[in-house]
Amino acid sequence: MSTDTLTHSIGIVGARGYVGRELIALLDQHPTLRLSLAVSTTHTGQSIRDVLDAGPPDLSFTDTDPVSIAHDCPDVLVLAMPNGRTHSFIDTLDRAGAQPKLIIDLSADTRFDDNWIYTIPELHAERLHNARRIANPGCYATAMQLVLAPVLHLTATTPHCFGVSGYSGAGSKPSPRNDTSLLDAGITPYALAGHLHEKEASAHLYRPVRFAPSVAPFFRGIVLTALFDVPDGTTVEQLTDFYNTAYTDSPCIDCIGPEMPRVQDVVNTPSAIIGGITIDPAIPGRAGAVCVIDNLLKGAASQALQNINLALNLSPLLGLAP
Repeated sequence: MSTDTLTHSIGIVGARGYVGRELIALLDQHPTLRLSLAVSTTHTGQSIRDVLDAGPPDLSFTDTDPVSIAHDCPDVLVLAMPNGRTHSFIDTLDRAGAQPKLIIDLSADTRFDDNWIYTIPELHAERLHNARRIANPGCYATAMQLVLAPVLHLTATTPHCFGVSGYSGAGSKPSPRNDTSLLDAGITPYALAGHLHEKEASAHLYRPVRFAPSVAPFFRGIVLTALFDVPDGTTVEQLTDFYNTAYTDSPCIDCIGPEMPRVQDVVNTPSAIIGGITIDPAIPGRAGAVCVIDNLLKGAASQALQNINLALNLSPLLGLAP
């Protein structure tokens, strides 16, 4: 029997948040993953479908604790909790004897932990064969690595990246970074040094990367601009070839050469577009490129589903439509 026809149960802890919502909607179209548990303290007892307009019609949100989950554990457990909660939750699961086939953490808590497999599918798919614990990458860090990994061997200097995200990247808890009245008709820079995704991209590219983010008054999507040095004489065509070669077997990644990508073209899709590839004609060796993704999908939920598929030996894009 093909692994693509085997049914696996899946539970989501933190199911009401933006990313949990997206993942539940994706699972509606997945042929072999069946949502069996959705934990949300704020919507306990309410029908998932009534709240999210997605999910199984007969399943409600629960306020299940880790011990109870361990006693009736789904095959796949997705942790979509705020940063800082994963390790204590996992410790309780372990002490209670939980034995899921797979746990995937969508928070930042495990992205620097060698006991967890950190994976962007287009860059590290080989790591996922029969993986048991996966650290899902962050949204900005995903865009940075996708745009830098194919060309990083060309530069001996530190790349600089500038990212603009929709305000969903700030989460649903009210803050100045998701207050539309404060964001209206402007852009808000923040965390100009030491941003967590700067550390994440640097750690997993094995090279220092500088990064400065801003938030803008649109809901979803990321525009990530990377500036980097290349050897004199490098052409736009050569850089484009590096991207096309790197992602030739990656249906979710599209390289459009010097044409500038639009974030509007990836919103509500699991895809990334790399474009805007530039060589400065006045100063040879100065290069740039742009990556656009949907922060809630390729930057979170659809990437998680790719990782789950690969870890379960399923077709990587099962349930996704790039």
